[in-house]
Amino acid sequence: MVPYDIQMSHGINLRAVPYDHPDAVELDAQVQVEYRTRYEGEGDATFLDPAMFVPPIGLYLLAYDASDAPVASGGWRCQDHNDEGYSDGDAEIKRMYVVPEARGTGLARRILAELEADARAAGRTRMVLETGDQQPEAIALYLSSGYSLSEKFGYYRFHESSRCMTKPLHP
Repeated sequence: MVPYDIQMSHGINLRAVPYDHPDAVELDAQVQVEYRTRYEGEGDATFLDPAMFVPPIGLYLLAYDASDAPVASGGWRCQDHNDEGYSDGDAEIKRMYVVPEARGTGLARRILAELEADARAAGRTRMVLETGDQQPEAIALYLSSGYSLSEKFGYYRFHESSRCMTKPLHP
């Protein structure tokens, strides 16, 4: 794993971890509960393998608070042209999540910016993501961060509630 440890304000620290790190697994379990609440019992069924997030083909970040508790997550993985609608050079955002008590502090925006910078440095040309219509906070974050609604791609491309977004990664 590439060393990645950024000290932020208010005692927050961003660290690169494997996708199957125990803290990442715990935050993923929390986001799945939230998905099931928002989407009437369904979690995210997208297949994710820890190898998808190993640099330089991806990155998985956790934010830790001053007491070293994990409070936010996010990752990117390489995607290239395939039958799910991705294009060569895509970097897909996955598992963006902030625990309820840390929301509104800018953590998601900071993680998103770090993921974009890392994907750009890895030679990716476009960030892509899929979210849902029951996540208005996520949609607002992405729109305000320069993402645009796009044609659907990925596992949920045939679901009515799916919202896909893209953003060019300029050098």
